[in-house]
Amino acid sequence: MPHRSRPTLLLILATLVCMQPSLGKTLSDRSERALVAQVKSQQDASVALLEKVVNINSGTMNFAGVRAVGTVFEPQFQALGFQTRWVEGAAFGRAGHLVAERKGKGSHILLIGHLDTVFEPDSPFQRFERVDENIARGPGTADMKGGIVVALAALNALRQVGALDRVQLTVVLHGDEEDSGAPLSAARATLIEAAKAADIAIGLENAANDPGTAVTGRRSSGRWQITATGKTSHSSQVFTDEVGAGAIYEIARILNGFYTQLRGEELLTFNPGLVIGSTQVEYVPEPLQGKASGKDNIVAPIAIASGDLRAITPEQIARTQEKMRAIVAQHLPQTSAEITFDEGYPPMAPTPGNAKLLGLYDKVSQDLGFGPVTAVNPRRAGAADVSFAADHVDMAIDGLGLLGGGSHTPTEFADLRTLQIQAQRLAVLLYRLGKE
Repeated sequence: MPHRSRPTLLLILATLVCMQPSLGKTLSDRSERALVAQVKSQQDASVALLEKVVNINSGTMNFAGVRAVGTVFEPQFQALGFQTRWVEGAAFGRAGHLVAERKGKGSHILLIGHLDTVFEPDSPFQRFERVDENIARGPGTADMKGGIVVALAALNALRQVGALDRVQLTVVLHGDEEDSGAPLSAARATLIEAAKAADIAIGLENAANDPGTAVTGRRSSGRWQITATGKTSHSSQVFTDEVGAGAIYEIARILNGFYTQLRGEELLTFNPGLVIGSTQVEYVPEPLQGKASGKDNIVAPIAIASGDLRAITPEQIARTQEKMRAIVAQHLPQTSAEITFDEGYPPMAPTPGNAKLLGLYDKVSQDLGFGPVTAVNPRRAGAADVSFAADHVDMAIDGLGLLGGGSHTPTEFADLRTLQIQAQRLAVLLYRLGKE
């Protein structure tokens, strides 16, 4: 996921802090002012909760650790009146998901997050560390145990002012966002079912780590694989009518065709991540790796390439896949090739509903004194779980979690000042959605 550098983030935060004297002056609603006060009062408890869950390793394949983080969060939701359940992940080869549901009178809002991180038990990056008063380093601080803590702070504030019953809430916290289980249709069935029953979806990711932005559109993330074959022979016979071009030339032709014929369409990218070809080839898709052996004087009989495909709408995906198949089908002499696509993450297309929700969120932010919020360019927003929900709700937005930087690296950090910014924004947004 793209992230801003720490100096850039801190510069933005410094600007926001300078705006704080106006905080509350534009909040005419007494309950909204009370929400702000409640969120402020929870700062120390929220940071303590974040430290507790960050110090539990929950790398995706550490099933016990993922469940342990869920066990910490589960009573937090129960204390707010949620009914909770654990969805076992055996059917898709992962730990499972935590689901929390609370009935209410108004709009049905779905909150989406994840319990896992990219840091498995063998990673040296394991512990929460306070760098200074504002910065905390640790696995999952920003991506995205911090986002769940933000949500709990907002929900608890709503309960304290007697406004939590204004909305119906479902929370889905996946145990496999960083390395999705398979089949993906099974791994995301719980989320899709929840989205079909909801009106609004809100993602708790850190997104672009920019308090001045939120996500209304995300591109898809899918994989493709090409297998090309040709006639093997001594290299002196390459290009003859009997031998033809060989598999490596064929796969090179295909990749060059992708580059020359498909490149340039807005928000469409396709990238080969591995190319391998020779006399003997061993290809492993997960984790992606390959091994080849042969000789320079032998025409290669096999070549394999795999890569990703990212697009902003299902129509753009379908159109691109059709063009890719057509390019693959134009074989060089004495070769053949085929391309396959996996199910992948769907896109979250920008919609009028998403823009409306962003407008509501922007108004909340400005009323709180935190300045305007604009939409992130989808080129800077990677695939995320909210995309599975977006097509089933009227409005969707993402990037409302704790912000920081260095996601997926041993330098990952959270700026704890954004806990206040994001929790206040979310609390007031949920309150206003309940009033509507």
